[in-house]
Amino acid sequence: METDTSPDTGCLTPIITIVGPTAAGKTALGIFLAQQFSGEIISADSRQFYQLMDIGTAKPTADERAAAPHHLIDFVDPDETVGLAGFLRLAREAIDDIAGRGKLPMVVGGTGQYVRALVEGWQVPNVPPDAVLREKLERQAKTDPEGLWQQLMDLDPDAEAFIDRRNLRRVIRALEVTLKSGKPFSALRRRISPPYRVLSLGLTMDRAALHARVDARIDRMMEAGLEAEVRGLVNLGYDWRLPAMSGLGYIQFRPYFEAEESLEEVAARIKIDTHDFIRRQYTWFRPLLEATEWLDVQSPKYQERARDLVAAFLK
Repeated sequence: METDTSPDTGCLTPIITIVGPTAAGKTALGIFLAQQFSGEIISADSRQFYQLMDIGTAKPTADERAAAPHHLIDFVDPDETVGLAGFLRLAREAIDDIAGRGKLPMVVGGTGQYVRALVEGWQVPNVPPDAVLREKLERQAKTDPEGLWQQLMDLDPDAEAFIDRRNLRRVIRALEVTLKSGKPFSALRRRISPPYRVLSLGLTMDRAALHARVDARIDRMMEAGLEAEVRGLVNLGYDWRLPAMSGLGYIQFRPYFEAEESLEEVAARIKIDTHDFIRRQYTWFRPLLEATEWLDVQSPKYQERARDLVAAFLK
């Protein structure tokens, strides 16, 4: 990615980011710190943007949202697309608004790419989706995913550095942007120094303990009515191919609604896929390792440690 290293001579806005894998406790820590430092939370969890999708996305509850102001939650329908470019625009607007009112912007979420793009100053091309082209690419992804990847490599070999070939949705988007703009996707991405001073906090824990926590949360989701939530979306006509419906915790229900799997099998699949998702989350967090203060959630005083770090950062 091309980088503009020109210094920003303006006043840098302090922001806090809280990253970490699914179920590590980012929401709880965000609320705790927001209450301590007059903070407002900007969600960087792409799944929580969608209305009608509450249980499967582990969206903050009404009580949690009442405990601290939240932004970028419940603001689009499941058949709308936000994307990275849209997130960056909205997040930057929210940061300006929050800081302008004398509050502390806090970016909280597990979509590592979104957090990295924000704090590293990515400038992402705003190429609107092309439904016809995307459907063509999606058909190819089903029958020849390797050929789809090779097509992208032929047009934009530099994209291999930042796109996981197994993430077909990202491969499709990169091809869509490349074909629509006539320029390689990687060439359209550039980076400028963002006007922020950032304290990045990361939550982590023993992987086996994290998997056990995830499994328990998925069991609670099933008990809370996740099947009914997904059924409601299907009944409203939302297609499985939508980015929202193809996401973790939702697409796994498709075999159940097609009478191919039981609910127990669906729950087991969600757990397995979430474990794999956690591994991929850590891949996105890896470039942030040196710039992030990592806190072990199993430590009894990790929240107090986070509070002390923020206090020192804001001095």
